[in-house]
Amino acid sequence: MSYRPTIGIPTQTLHAIDGIPEGLPSSWVMNQRYYYAATESGAVPWMVPLLHDDLDTLRCIYQRLDGLLIAGGVDIDPASYGEAPHPKLGNIDPARDAVELTLTRWAIADGKPVLGLCRGHQIINVAQGGSLFQDLEALVPESIKHDYFPTAGFARDHLAHDVTLAPGTRLAGIFEAPSIAVNSMHHQGVDRLGKGLVVTARAPDGTVEAVELDDPAFVVGVQWHPETLETRDPRTVRLFDELIAASRAFAGR
Repeated sequence: MSYRPTIGIPTQTLHAIDGIPEGLPSSWVMNQRYYYAATESGAVPWMVPLLHDDLDTLRCIYQRLDGLLIAGGVDIDPASYGEAPHPKLGNIDPARDAVELTLTRWAIADGKPVLGLCRGHQIINVAQGGSLFQDLEALVPESIKHDYFPTAGFARDHLAHDVTLAPGTRLAGIFEAPSIAVNSMHHQGVDRLGKGLVVTARAPDGTVEAVELDDPAFVVGVQWHPETLETRDPRTVRLFDELIAASRAFAGR
């Protein structure tokens, strides 16, 4: 049996989630689908606590990881990229921001593989000095609908629109297609592109739907939620397979 790399998946603060009342005891949680997707591709998933105020312990956790999977979730605090909050900004989770940005920066510096999904795609961009449109509808009038949220009655695997993949990129090699249909559960998007990143997919309105690091290291972010599609699309499985293969190779150095 080949080595099963350990993939860290940071958690989120329970009360940051829509519909969860304030005043509950603090808890760290995360959707199970991310852990199943990583496990099904051969990883050992590790739930990473939000120890934003204990960098020594967080660093010890990081050193035991072979790769990172940064999941979807609430909005990123715009203070992370030097902007004031927009009226359409949703819930934020500053402890999660701090942990994910720190882990992502450490990983990129070390060449450790990173896969970012939806919010995680945006975290990669912010970690590299990029910024976000805090609300696409308000700030990019020509944008199409991107916010097909389950809270509005849409299925998580609802295929909302196609994205065009940039030829010759890692993502195009994984999907082996010029375009793919994706789900869409976000209202923010990449604005200023982070240092060293290249755009690898766009929506019909030009919204950045995927990025990767211009480097041999595996650092890929996609704006959609492949963890809810991989059970029905073998090409999507390859996205997780590539993360696990890259993490296995990193561990074997």
